[in-house]
Amino acid sequence: MALLSEELPLGRLQILIYDDNKSLFEVKENVPRKLVEKVAGDIESLLAKKVRALKRLANAAEKFQKAHHWQDNIREEDIEYYDSKADTEYDDPDGEEIEREKSNSLKLEFTDDDNFKTKVNYSYAAVQIPTDIYKGSTVILNELNWTQALEDVFIENRKEDPSLLWQVFGSATGVTRYYPATPWRAPNKIDLYDVRRRPWYIQGASSPKDMVIIVDVSGSVSGLTLKLMKTSVYEMLDTLSDDDYVNVASFNEKAKPVSCFKHLVQANIRNKKVFKEDVQGMVAKGTTDYKAGFEYAFDQLQNSNITRANCNKMIMMFTDGGEDRVQDVFEKYNWPNKTVRVFTFSVGQHNYDVTPLQWMACANKGYYFEIPSIGAIRINTQEYLDVLGRPMVLAGNRAKQVQWTNVYQDALGLGLVVTGTLPVFNLTEDSSDRKNQLILGVMGIDVALNDIKRLTPRYNLGANGYVFAIDLNGYVLLHPNLQPQIINFREPVTLDFLDAELEDENKEEIRRSMIDGNDGQRFIKTLIKSLDEQYIDEVFRTYTWAPIKSTNYSLGLVLPPYSTYYIQANLSDQILQVKYFEYLLPNSFESEGHVFIAPREYCKDLDLSDNNTEFLENFIALMEKVTPDSKQCDNFLLHNLILDTGITQQLVDQVWKDQDLNTYSLLAVFAATDGGITRVFPNKAADDWEEEPEPFNASFYRRSLDNKGYIFKPPYRDAGYRGLDLENNTIGILVSTAVELSIGGKTLKPAVVGVKLDLEAWAEKFKVLASNRTDKDQLGTRRCDPSSSCEMDCEANNKDLICVLIDDGGFLVLSNQEDHWYQVGKFFSEVDANLMSALYNNSFYARKESYDFQSVCAPEAPSNTGAAPRGVFVPTVADLLSLAWWTSAAAWSLFQQFLYSLTYSSWFQTEEVVGDGMEARETSCIMKQTQYYFSTVNATYNAIIDCGNCSRLFHAQRLANTNLLFVVADKPLCSQCESVKLLQAEVRAPPRDPNQCELVDRPRYRKGPHICFDYNATEDTSDCGRGASFSPSLGVLLSLQLLLLYSSTSRHPLPPAACL
Repeated sequence: MALLSEELPLGRLQILIYDDNKSLFEVKENVPRKLVEKVAGDIESLLAKKVRALKRLANAAEKFQKAHHWQDNIREEDIEYYDSKADTEYDDPDGEEIEREKSNSLKLEFTDDDNFKTKVNYSYAAVQIPTDIYKGSTVILNELNWTQALEDVFIENRKEDPSLLWQVFGSATGVTRYYPATPWRAPNKIDLYDVRRRPWYIQGASSPKDMVIIVDVSGSVSGLTLKLMKTSVYEMLDTLSDDDYVNVASFNEKAKPVSCFKHLVQANIRNKKVFKEDVQGMVAKGTTDYKAGFEYAFDQLQNSNITRANCNKMIMMFTDGGEDRVQDVFEKYNWPNKTVRVFTFSVGQHNYDVTPLQWMACANKGYYFEIPSIGAIRINTQEYLDVLGRPMVLAGNRAKQVQWTNVYQDALGLGLVVTGTLPVFNLTEDSSDRKNQLILGVMGIDVALNDIKRLTPRYNLGANGYVFAIDLNGYVLLHPNLQPQIINFREPVTLDFLDAELEDENKEEIRRSMIDGNDGQRFIKTLIKSLDEQYIDEVFRTYTWAPIKSTNYSLGLVLPPYSTYYIQANLSDQILQVKYFEYLLPNSFESEGHVFIAPREYCKDLDLSDNNTEFLENFIALMEKVTPDSKQCDNFLLHNLILDTGITQQLVDQVWKDQDLNTYSLLAVFAATDGGITRVFPNKAADDWEEEPEPFNASFYRRSLDNKGYIFKPPYRDAGYRGLDLENNTIGILVSTAVELSIGGKTLKPAVVGVKLDLEAWAEKFKVLASNRTDKDQLGTRRCDPSSSCEMDCEANNKDLICVLIDDGGFLVLSNQEDHWYQVGKFFSEVDANLMSALYNNSFYARKESYDFQSVCAPEAPSNTGAAPRGVFVPTVADLLSLAWWTSAAAWSLFQQFLYSLTYSSWFQTEEVVGDGMEARETSCIMKQTQYYFSTVNATYNAIIDCGNCSRLFHAQRLANTNLLFVVADKPLCSQCESVKLLQAEVRAPPRDPNQCELVDRPRYRKGPHICFDYNATEDTSDCGRGASFSPSLGVLLSLQLLLLYSSTSRHPLPPAACL
């Protein structure tokens, strides 16, 4: 290694070049506290503008609704609106045309808009009505009538703030009116979007909840009724957010939790997934004892030794019916204060007396619902939110608190957003001057994460500095590792700060302080994962944080010591600008080396491209029209780019051209800079250059900054790699080191330089460098063993000795064995499992395991017994003849879908419906990652691997100023030395790994919203759902019979009923 560090002193010469150009740049300082204060203030100002628009909309909506006169005889043709689904194209898997429902929708024209990433019309708002709601009903038509006046307010808001994105009113009736108008995004299957199930609506419509769900699994609950209950619980869980806590239990003679959770747990995605899986295992047997179920539920809610929401408390009971009212239980646990609401659900079609179930709900400030069939589930498992909204409405202005949501995927294509929400109340009064206690809906305004990111510094922080933000749950709003790989509109994007980084005690304390709304600063030593997720580095970082006022968020800044200062170019000499710029032109590459430029937004009119050659052409074309000092350009980025172009060209002239690369068996030399330049010499070497053109996104660049000396990086090979023919293919090993400057006592690292080694040539050099003969002419052939005094010679004894260089991640870099050459870049356990295990067991390597919660996996094969398969339930004859079924608001939709099924049978296939109907070929999953890194063991070590009669001697030594370990070992002579192979490759985490059952017993610190509205003395609880029904006409029944008969003979027969 001395050959490289002494005879090619690239770093030192580049330092001299920077010294020669000191007049062309200034050294600026990053002051963390000032940066955090400024960015937090900018984000606060951005969100405050959205809040003003939000409040204006909410106030207007309440005024419009109060002034509206209800019309019993309103007709669909009386209402003029744009139905966003009217222009939606649905794909038929059989290639047949689907007959559309007739629509009176306005016909609009749309134009492409860069802000919304889709076609919009700014003159109108659009309306979306859920599939399972009949849009011709009197309630919906009146809702459409009064909300039409919101369009003028939407338009005025945009005039005042042109940066506003989606403005949305989500009604408690299910109607969504959003601005600007755009066609609804067409799903491949059923459109399951219902605004009342969106994360932002749920958060805005009620205060946090502590919920216990109890399910009757007595013997009378069997077949379809049990399936309905399981699906109801599934859908009920989807109405809960991360601010809520829940547990689920089944009961017959006794009550027991359905999962491993023994108490209320946070209703986050992973906990709800456990519930959904375990609910499917419920089996009906025994007799019904309501007392057992309710006592279990009350005990759960009274447990004060756990973390919980401490706001709304409720019990949701699903049963097929019973006679016991368990009044003694309510007297003992809930009366007279009635702090726990009881909601009862009569499930299935039966002749039981439902009066006891109605009484339980009415006597405990709850509500009674009927779920006779699958079509009633979605509606009736979400309408309890109207009851919880009563205390909010009665609290008036005190409850009108703007809340900001978790990050989630926008359903209309904006990407990751957060939403500001404000509840909208019904301000009408009845004839007795009693206040209405119904929530009208929730108003929301979206803010794209990209708009918030634009307010944060990036390039002056260096490659390893970054800004992040978290909410009261500890979930990240901003973080470079927030990169969800799959779009799922039904779930928020919840990545905890401690999962975005490698968790340690310091970060736990920082997270707690941020959630508490404090500001602070801490200098820590911590572990970080490399960008390619193959390596672990121990680094020093300064964390600085402060709250973002008027929000639930807190902002943090992370800086390494070498990023305290940065270079700001000052190229006032236009002649010099032109001179340096010429070195970016492709006609200079042959003599000066190939230049890659980082694809940054240097100017507003610059067209970005993933193809770097095309991007460079776009950049050059733009620079011929504007100057680096143009107002439409980022002068900091442009000046630094041009300065680094000149500095790297001087490196070529003063150093690289004078070196014979073949002498050192080098394929290339290169330099990459903070300014965004990567110069590779000679030009032909660029053909095989596979590193990112953005240095900040290149693993070698970021690791070189964090580590001293030379960082070797072999090309990564997975376990299945079988190698190339070295005679026809050249393999290169990257070696890089950071350029460290000290200017006026200020230390910074503005660039990384390095070389690309020719593997085959250096493998031969390695054998010579690793020979340890005292006499050059002596070709010692004796085996080296513990009893001999021979010297370990990797060239002369290559038949007996394995000599390898392994990097700090455990990957093979060089070997004296030719059959190892094609395995360079593999994890060494794939090459020699026995030796790698010995290195790990002797503490040369430490292991770090972590989980990636944002991964994507191929969907697993469906199980007949698992929870995954869900589809649309096809009503049975009994369903269609049922009186109660027709009272469901979902009946119209299912009847409508039933008609569609005659030509679109795939809608009824038993498939998982993901992302509100968007078909998913892949699914989100958890991946387990394992990395190895150097421990703090001594630099040199000798040991014997005990294999009985076939023991192996090995010697290991860390090489100074590199990330390499030099290992010499006997070749294994027999299979007795085989050992368990260490795994490094990322694998899909097994079910329940990480163990949620254990994690919930040591929950991470969090805080719920600061406000709670769960009680109001004036609440009228008389409306508690006493049920109603009507008789369908004989004509309807005959029509349905004919439809069923036709479907049974159709060439698209309907499959059996499936669970939604």
